[in-house]
Amino acid sequence: MSPSRLGISTAFLFFVFVIQESVISRIHLPITGFSLYLAVLVCLISLEDGNGAVVMGFIGGLVLDLAPTSQSPFGQWALIFTIIGYLVSTNLESIGDFTAEPMTSVLFISVGSALALSIYLAAGAVLGENIGTFFRALVVIFGNFIWTLLFTPFFLPLIRRARESTLTFRERK
Repeated sequence: MSPSRLGISTAFLFFVFVIQESVISRIHLPITGFSLYLAVLVCLISLEDGNGAVVMGFIGGLVLDLAPTSQSPFGQWALIFTIIGYLVSTNLESIGDFTAEPMTSVLFISVGSALALSIYLAAGAVLGENIGTFFRALVVIFGNFIWTLLFTPFFLPLIRRARESTLTFRERK
């Protein structure tokens, strides 16, 4: 991942985070809400190469940690998305098949977003945070999974085109 693309990706993640906090979070959807930021971040992680996936996960998690609305310990989101980036980078050959097809890519992004929330809740429970009841946690994860599954096909092509436009000549090979 080139330094210029790292800066552009970080600025893009900040932009998506502002949209998430100012618009998407204020929309009340049935079951639970939708996290555009988690879906976009998992999408960007899945499109990166080995080291880029880990770096993108760390930067994306750091953006969530810097959020004023975050009630988790600093670094928790960065750790979670670094782990997800590592899992993606170590299984890149098998994941590459998933990201080539649009519908399997949407399913992968939805599962990745649900996995991120599951790891966040598990880490919160280990750290002694008040995460609510187990049933409510399952409802939040399931609701986010469903909304991510429904909304991802609308923005996935835009994310792919935006990412491809930031690739350098060397990275396109």
